[in-house]
Amino acid sequence: MGLVVAVDFGSTFTKAVAVDVASGGLVGRAEHRTTIDTDVMDGWHACRAVLEEADRGVRNAEVLACSSAGGGLRIGVVGNEELVTAEAGKRVALSSGGRVVAVVSGGLTATTQKELRKDRPDVVLLLGGTDGGNSAVLLNAAETLAKYKWRKPIVVAGNVDVRDEIAGTLTAAGVPHVLAGNVVPEIGVFAPDSARAAIREMFLAHVIGGKNLSWDPAFARMVRAATPDVVLRGVEVLAGLHGDVAVVDIGGATTDVHSVIELDPEDANLGREVVATHPVTRTVEGDLGMRWSAVPVVEAGAEAGLIGDVDGTRAAAERRRADPAYLPDDRREAAYDETLASVAATVALRRHAGRQRIVFGPGGRVIERSGKDLREVDLLVGSGGVLRHNRPEVAARILGAIGTNAQEEGWLVPQRAEVCVDADYVLAAVGLLADDSPKAAEGLATHIHGTGLLGH
Repeated sequence: MGLVVAVDFGSTFTKAVAVDVASGGLVGRAEHRTTIDTDVMDGWHACRAVLEEADRGVRNAEVLACSSAGGGLRIGVVGNEELVTAEAGKRVALSSGGRVVAVVSGGLTATTQKELRKDRPDVVLLLGGTDGGNSAVLLNAAETLAKYKWRKPIVVAGNVDVRDEIAGTLTAAGVPHVLAGNVVPEIGVFAPDSARAAIREMFLAHVIGGKNLSWDPAFARMVRAATPDVVLRGVEVLAGLHGDVAVVDIGGATTDVHSVIELDPEDANLGREVVATHPVTRTVEGDLGMRWSAVPVVEAGAEAGLIGDVDGTRAAAERRRADPAYLPDDRREAAYDETLASVAATVALRRHAGRQRIVFGPGGRVIERSGKDLREVDLLVGSGGVLRHNRPEVAARILGAIGTNAQEEGWLVPQRAEVCVDADYVLAAVGLLADDSPKAAEGLATHIHGTGLLGH
């Protein structure tokens, strides 16, 4: 069967792993600074040279890639009600590997479409109305986009009863678009899969080539999806092997959380006003990061009571924001990095999972929950440079801090999970392999669980 090479063109580094297709064994890995200033393929060529030294079979291997270079996938959401369709749109965008840069609810006007244009979304997710329900706002939004000659691709995922009419309006105006199933076909139902596939289609057709990341046509042929979309697919593979899984990825600017869990039927719907919870979820915390977003981490940690030396940590965070390339040069600075990472991981998982509280009313004691209950997660995986490049005991402390005061304060974060680190950064490769080479994906996924294991 030979080898396959999986490549992630990241915002900072390009990572590549060579995998034995028959077993899923990790044959070699390499990384290079993402060469966004010249041509992103330059970084891949450097990685390939390293991999070829490890195994000459790499030269003839199939290459699969994902990308978040050049700012990744920017998504704008246009919906009806903020707590229903707009909220559903944000969830679809995030689970598709995008970063939500704008949300417009309650209709699209000349003014709001102008503001949307300023946010420079790569793709607009247009949705609203349950199937057979009110279609006026959705139709008006499509007419507004057509009238003002919107040229970025649109994914239409609202009331299917007016889908053909919307397609006619957009086609007549020359607006690129693709039709998908309704994200909220009825109240209390969340159906993201069709829209996720449509966003992936638009990403490959319009975004990858449109960012001028490479003059080499091989780049567009290699890339299969946005990196976060692929990582979430990899988490699904892990969940198939280990049960409920959560992954927290601590970056320089954001902290991402991915989770795949089997939902308790009693918890499947958060309430009448909110879109139903989905087993597969991704959230992105744009104010939680190790460098560019270090200062907001301190503020969030101080508010949550997670930081002792607030003034010292804030000064350290300001140094890191001013110089994102900074690396700790003594134990004290290393300790500040550990504190920032612990807070980022803890707060990101709290926001992703939500919390519960006990309310006493006329009917007696009632437990209210908001969010996704991760307390019974079987496997918690850490990712990000601060975890991969530090000693296992440092990563153990960072991920172990997630449970701090969780039970007392009602946070629904993992409490008894087995914990490990994606030390060789192969989760994206697992996602890339999942559909075409499922056995190889599973074999590589066991590598994540088998290396960097930190215990319970």
